[in-house]
Amino acid sequence: MPPPDDRTLPDDGTLPDDRALPDDRTLPDDRTLTETGLPPAHAGRILLIACGALAREILALKAANGWDHMDLTCLPAILHNTPDRITGAVREAVARHRADYDRLFVVYADCGTGGRLQAACAEMGVEMVAGPHCYSFFEGNEAFAERGEVTCFYLTDFLVRQFDAFVWQPLGLDRHPDLRDMYFGNYEKLVYQAQTEDPALTEKARICAERLGLAFERRFTGYGDLTEILGRQRVP
Repeated sequence: MPPPDDRTLPDDGTLPDDRALPDDRTLPDDRTLTETGLPPAHAGRILLIACGALAREILALKAANGWDHMDLTCLPAILHNTPDRITGAVREAVARHRADYDRLFVVYADCGTGGRLQAACAEMGVEMVAGPHCYSFFEGNEAFAERGEVTCFYLTDFLVRQFDAFVWQPLGLDRHPDLRDMYFGNYEKLVYQAQTEDPALTEKARICAERLGLAFERRFTGYGDLTEILGRQRVP
């Protein structure tokens, strides 16, 4: 099944009446997903513990495929900028929610944890997504590895929308734009991995590339390996 297009989840996080989320929730705004995350709905028998940057995509896939056996909770997406905190946050989430579900699945790749997240999940008996980061599984882990791109800077739909919060402001470029070459001088291209067909978002991504002084490439990835990964999650 092809991934839902950008109309599946409008900017306010709601779904059309005929495509209501299985748990009747609406999606928080991007700022909330960045700073707070998403609590579980306490419905379903499998809990997905994910990064807030993936909430929109996961809920869209749940709705499109009728995966009512899954629930979703998201940790704050801003952990993306402090990967040393991800493993501890996932440990806490597993401990907090394990008793309420038949099974837990962690929707993080390594995400800069240097193998620590994988080791923690193995210790806790919880499975997680394979691969180095979401850019890889959105493109497909095998395809991403084959490209071997070391001079590309990647953005997803979420990171394009949250570019200032995740890139421009944390790096101090809003205050010291002269630092741009120091941070991005070894990059050649910004690759926008588009999950949806959204011309406005593509234009925003192109502007992000201009702000960083990089060439621009848009690749439509859809949800990549995420569709198959989640589709394999079954109740024991």
